[in-house]
Amino acid sequence: MPSIPQRLARLFGQGATESKSFTLTSPEAYGLFGGVPVRSGVTVTSATALRVPAVAAAVGLIAEACGNLPFKLHDRDTREAQKEHPTYDLIHGEANPWTSAEELRELLTRDALLCGHGFAQVVRNGDGKPLELHRMEPGAVSIETTDDGEPSYRIRLKDGGDTLLPYTDVLHISTLDGISPIIHAKEAIGLALAAEQHLANWYSRSGRPGGYLSTAEKLGSDEAVNILKAFQDGHTGEQAGRPALFDKGIQYHPIATSNTDAEFYNNRVEQIREIARAFRIPPTMLFELSRGTWSNTEQMGQQFLTMTLRPWLKRWQAAYARVLLSPEDRKALYIEAETKDLLAVDFAAQATAYSQYVAMRAMTPNEVRAGLNLPPMAGGDELSNPFTTSGGGNTAPKLAEENPDE
Repeated sequence: MPSIPQRLARLFGQGATESKSFTLTSPEAYGLFGGVPVRSGVTVTSATALRVPAVAAAVGLIAEACGNLPFKLHDRDTREAQKEHPTYDLIHGEANPWTSAEELRELLTRDALLCGHGFAQVVRNGDGKPLELHRMEPGAVSIETTDDGEPSYRIRLKDGGDTLLPYTDVLHISTLDGISPIIHAKEAIGLALAAEQHLANWYSRSGRPGGYLSTAEKLGSDEAVNILKAFQDGHTGEQAGRPALFDKGIQYHPIATSNTDAEFYNNRVEQIREIARAFRIPPTMLFELSRGTWSNTEQMGQQFLTMTLRPWLKRWQAAYARVLLSPEDRKALYIEAETKDLLAVDFAAQATAYSQYVAMRAMTPNEVRAGLNLPPMAGGDELSNPFTTSGGGNTAPKLAEENPDE
């Protein structure tokens, strides 16, 4: 039976023989209680962070993009898709009978963004061939490493026990440092949550600033409480705006809106930008369009692919190959995500690009038709330039045969 320090070490991804002590106020202990305290006074967890629309949009944008893009298995020499290989269906079809490959990628990427890690167990047959991929809850998995850095994964079972799996049987997707962007941006997210709550409270008072009541007479504590309660019940919320009637010389003094309140909108916009920086997403992708133009929005879409999404796709490609392909297979095959869907342009520009590809003999007509989701046509597999190739050479011999005397 492992000791408490060893079990805590497993929880935080430390080696099986390594123990680490910390206090309950240490940052390492925050995960035990499911939250990270911030200076704004709110508790930031993966659940509360998703209440911020910018965080929900960022997580959904990256996770759904990784899930929706097709992954395929190719031959390194011929570049042809290897559809008969058992790995192809796991990455392009179904991860298991109840989960598609796209859905599994989306779930594991979401786990990594929210918790720092996403895990799926590889189910194999008696010959060691992968049959299915099953998602595991990040909280039920701890990472253990040997002295040379080789990882293994201890899985907490529902019956209270645990089991240890080698790295070859666990599909593992993580952030760069294994820490969720939510933890790195906890102050920015906490400030956004606090600002949202402040605005909700402000509108619950009909968008009116606070004020105070004064009187020249001395009131008892109970009498003062009753007067204040009566005023709040009759002149706030749905009752706001009704005329007030005061006695005993009571006067109401409204508090004017401060300059800070006037800048509240700009502060909220800045929090969207801070969250975008944490997730490395262009602000326009989170619908913060105050500085967006037609030209830079298109450029930011390209930046999203190259700077934000491509590192995640590279991690997926490497993780797939590590657990689904043998060392011999990796020498002859490779897994790649197709990103052409993210580079889609308007129809006229797409038609021009396809025309140029066919003219330079980089694509065949049937490859163009496949890109347009159309069936192949007869004779469409030849790499020829239709703008310079003439069919006259084929017509002349026929005429000669039909008229041998001429």
